[in-house]
Amino acid sequence: MSEGYDYWLLDLDGTLVDVEWSYVREVFDRVGTRLDRPFSDAEAETLWHGLTGSRNRQLRQWGVDPDPFWNVFHDVEDPAIRAEATYLYDDAAFVADLDEPVGLVTHCQSFLTEPILDQLEIADWFDAVCCCTDETGWKPDPTPVEGVVAELADAGGTGTGASNHTSVTSGSGVLAGDGACDVGAAWNAGLDAIHVDRHGPEQRGHCVRGDHRISSFDELDVR
Repeated sequence: MSEGYDYWLLDLDGTLVDVEWSYVREVFDRVGTRLDRPFSDAEAETLWHGLTGSRNRQLRQWGVDPDPFWNVFHDVEDPAIRAEATYLYDDAAFVADLDEPVGLVTHCQSFLTEPILDQLEIADWFDAVCCCTDETGWKPDPTPVEGVVAELADAGGTGTGASNHTSVTSGSGVLAGDGACDVGAAWNAGLDAIHVDRHGPEQRGHCVRGDHRISSFDELDVR
């Protein structure tokens, strides 16, 4: 598959990076203790990767109120420990070689994202970064995607695509991510969508279809 996009947007967790299972398990153990509601390995993995789509919808189906869950979840996470437990997928290295402007649109909060980017030494891969909040909106809402696209168009840029920002306003863009929310956000913002399926439809229980579906970025030809 050969791609000729003028700019790229990417998700972070599950797309470019992932976290050692031991860290995930410890976080859910601590959350479960505080909420007096233990989480099985399957539940922890489902929520961490958003395998069934909306995490809040999944929590409600399990009888868990999302608001206190997320308050506790973010409270127990340690940015430094999480950054140390985070690793970069080998196939994500292509991003460093992109000549086009590159943006990051992630549900990972800024107090976690910044240490991760610094720890992995990939902050300079991105010309614009949006860590979604209630104010920016959450994917599949196109608002955070549109905000990053506007920032790419306006930026002088110091990242990989700094010399090509003028192509953003008139060119074609793509958003690559591992979740259905990424595909929805891309389409809602008028971009192509690449679904990076690192878990497979068997584990998800359904198939996520984008303009392209891959299991590794190695399947792309971005020359």
